[in-house]
Amino acid sequence: MKSVAIFRHSPTEGAGYFATFLDAHRIPWRVVRVDAGEPVPAEPREFSGLVFMGGPMSVNDELPWIRGELNLINRAVDADIPLLGHCLGGQLMSKALGGVVTRNGVKEIGWGTVAIADSAAAREWFGAAREFSGFHWHMETFTIPPKAVHIAESQYCANQAFAFGKHLGMQCHVEMTPSLIRSWCEEWEKERVPTAGPSVQTPQQMFERLDERVRSLNKIADRLYERWIEGLA
Repeated sequence: MKSVAIFRHSPTEGAGYFATFLDAHRIPWRVVRVDAGEPVPAEPREFSGLVFMGGPMSVNDELPWIRGELNLINRAVDADIPLLGHCLGGQLMSKALGGVVTRNGVKEIGWGTVAIADSAAAREWFGAAREFSGFHWHMETFTIPPKAVHIAESQYCANQAFAFGKHLGMQCHVEMTPSLIRSWCEEWEKERVPTAGPSVQTPQQMFERLDERVRSLNKIADRLYERWIEGLA
């Protein structure tokens, strides 16, 4: 099998649990370190699947690699190469496929319930689960692109996930590990949030029952990732 390409846009936003999942299933992968200046590949057929991780930037920023990734996403859809997006990655997918990315009503940071839509498309990806506690860290949101299907939402962000055939775009993070969460929380004060609130948790709140919460999140990730790898050649 060709490798799965994992696009990293920030040194602290790596593959996390997704890499653990791929290793457990003996699926080869490699990281494209966009944050370190590695060029965006031009040909999606070099890989069995393309996975886009998060990052602090906006897909609307004038960064040289953004246009390359948007073009690559469109070429991957044409070539029937599965796409998977986490947070910024989901926003990139939405924009490339005809959606719009704008500021969300509020920042959403920390653990929060994600409600799963009551639809065949949602059940195809999530199985029997009706909701889960997802991890969030974003201030922007995407619209559901044409031909895609809305499959999840949260109290503070209406569009948490969409499906488009074998492709899955998410606003929330299901790839989290305890070490990733701890490293992100070191940057919490840079978010310039005066105080925590209903949609923003403090690091202390995020650390409560951390291992238990991450294990529960891993189970949801397993379900989504298992469905996604079915599309790999």
